[in-house]
Amino acid sequence: MKDDLLIAPSILSADFGKLSEEAKRLEDAGADMIHVDIMDGHFVPNLTMGPKAVEAINRSTDLFLDVHLMIYNPYDYIERFVESGADRITFHFEAIENIEETIDYIHKCGCEAGIAFRPDTTYEFIPKFLGKCDLILLMTVQPGFGGQKFMDDVLEKVRFTKALKDRVKVKKKFSKHHKDDLIDIQVDGGINLETGRLSAEAGANVLVSGTHLFTQDDMRSAINDLRHCKR
Repeated sequence: MKDDLLIAPSILSADFGKLSEEAKRLEDAGADMIHVDIMDGHFVPNLTMGPKAVEAINRSTDLFLDVHLMIYNPYDYIERFVESGADRITFHFEAIENIEETIDYIHKCGCEAGIAFRPDTTYEFIPKFLGKCDLILLMTVQPGFGGQKFMDDVLEKVRFTKALKDRVKVKKKFSKHHKDDLIDIQVDGGINLETGRLSAEAGANVLVSGTHLFTQDDMRSAINDLRHCKR
């Protein structure tokens, strides 16, 4: 089977006192990108890092920085995160009204743009934006905290998105990194070898994993195993 899975370790699960070292460790271990969760304490009940932390991570690695904004009014922060080194900015469908304007502005700033959907948001909105962005992120836990249990019912949304992607050959509007010019389908939350396999079989090609990867003794082997979990 073609090795088409991209692994995005979530640095939210790293040692926050050693972000630079952790970023370098992920690069050395063969990660495809680093997933950076930004939370404002309002859109989700947790508060994490900001542009300065992204800047520090960016100085430490050449890896693609996959910045996931779990914040209200993401449009207002695009420039700051682009200047900090973001290669892709994903924002939540539920957090803003001017979705297309936000996507366009992210592209104008030279970044890939992604749209994230909470588990309880209907899949009916996905077709409207599939041809306008570069990634669809389907949360497989409620956003806000790591270590939650994977929500199996989101797999149906993954299958729906993959079928639509395949049927109309939806291409990215702006590609900064990947070999494949088709839109990416990402899952985030509770991803381990089993749930990663289920997600990949449903059609996801980018797996975000935090707790699972950072609790393994050998990061390189853990990333490699997750990358091949579909086989």
